[in-house]
Order: sequence, then C-alpha cells, then structure tokens
Amino acid sequence: MPRAKRKKPHDPARAHDRRSRDLPRNAEVATVEVDNPLALEPGAKIVVLRSIRNDPLGRLHSHRQIDEAQYQGGRAFQDDWEKAERGPRAVDPTREYVDGGQAREPITEGQRKAVLRLNRAERELGADGSALVHDVLVQGMTMEQIGQHRGLRTKRWHDYFARRLKECLDRLALIYGFATANPIAVKNLRR
Repeated sequence: MPRAKRKKPHDPARAHDRRSRDLPRNAEVATVEVDNPLALEPGAKIVVLRSIRNDPLGRLHSHRQIDEAQYQGGRAFQDDWEKAERGPRAVDPTREYVDGGQAREPITEGQRKAVLRLNRAERELGADGSALVHDVLVQGMTMEQIGQHRGLRTKRWHDYFARRLKECLDRLALIYGFATANPIAVKNLRR
C-alpha cells in the first residue's frame, strides 16, 4: 500500500516569492545588487537579474573588466545622449499637413546642458575616442564589430580598441565627476 503524501508546512517567507525560475533560451543575464524600492528602511538592497545581451557596458561591468566609476561615466554619457537626441525635429515637407497636429517641443534647459556636456566630452576624448565611445555606448557594438567596421580584424586591434575604450571611460568618469584626477595611493592612506 503506497504511503500518503504529507503536505509541507506553510512557510511565510515563500508566500510572495516572485523570483522567476525560467529564462528565455537566448537570455544573457548578470546578477546585480540594487536598492530595494519596497524597503521600509533606507539602504536595503536586493539582488536582481540584469540583461546584458544588447548592453556592452553592462557586460564589461558584470565581467569586472571596468570599475564602477567607468560604468557610471558611461551611463551618464548614454543618458546625456538620450536627452540631447530628443530635441526638436526638422519639418518634413513630404508629410501631409494635419489639423490639430502637435506643436514642436522647444529645447529644454536639461537638453541644452546635456549637449554642452557632450561637446566637452567630445573635445576631451578627441575624434577617435569619441567615435569609439559612440560606437560602443550608443550603437551597442562589440570590439569585434568595431574592428570589422574599420577593416581591422586582428586580435591586436581588438585589444587596442578595448584598452582605448577603458581610457575613454576613465576620461568620462572624470568629466562627469565619478572619479578624481589624482587618485590616492592605497599605501598612503592612514587607518
């Protein structure tokens, strides 16, 4: 005679466990710790999954190839790019005129400041550095794709682009204030 199944005791911790148990077949994710939006006390953290499939900057950060300041500088550049891109559009004479169409949005102060920061970043990175940063952070290209786009397909060029990108991210971290110009040596710190 088979044994009767016993019910498991009620566990209140699992009552509202909403963690996903399955992922799509081609998902590329990394765990990251973020602030808990539902926390009762400030500073509480939770672990979440971040998609890194179409995010080269997130991939570099999750694989510990860039540090937090470089990551934040790159995200600030992407944020400024998105703000500046939302500006007024040119009039399209091929489109039919429609009564009640929406008026053009004026340039906001935030967009103007974003464009000024982007111009400063472009000056400091130079033509090659700003093109590399644009390819990676805006277009989402990998080092291999950048090499193919420029006709430079060897491993040496991929390594060069990776080193140059890290230098550019260092510069962006300085521009946006996530790093200091003269880092303090760890051995000189008093404890």
